[in-house]
Amino acid sequence: MPKSSAGILLYRFRDKIPQVFLVHPGGPFWAKKDRGAWSIPKGEFTPGEDPLLAAKREFQEEIGQEPKGNFLPLTPIKQSSGKIIQVWALEGDLDPTTIKSNTFTIEWPPRSGRQQEFPEVDRADWFTLEQAREKIVPGQVGFLKELEILLGKQA
Repeated sequence: MPKSSAGILLYRFRDKIPQVFLVHPGGPFWAKKDRGAWSIPKGEFTPGEDPLLAAKREFQEEIGQEPKGNFLPLTPIKQSSGKIIQVWALEGDLDPTTIKSNTFTIEWPPRSGRQQEFPEVDRADWFTLEQAREKIVPGQVGFLKELEILLGKQA
């Protein structure tokens, strides 16, 4: 059975221009990566777990704030790895400088025997859809395209 992830694509409008909220993964592997490294706040969930509840939990863990509002389901995307990502769009606003991410521990440097703790998300920011297409992990671009279509229909 393929792994599944669930997430929340937060969006807002600034001067009638839509912006999306993306996160940058923490840890040494991602430290110097920018283009194609950002992501929708998301995480894995287990079979039988409600995907929307998992998306809310992951948002809380990675951002430190509870998502509230009208959740709009987007079409799930199957990654090249086989993982299926389910995302809900949510209109809202938050200050990216206030995020409080959970942490993970890995051996770093490799084969050093030392364990180091890193934030799961080291930063977050708002991007226009055009900027986001450059920043986001390529396998998640489809969510941006669908959101853009949905927002165009609402205008």
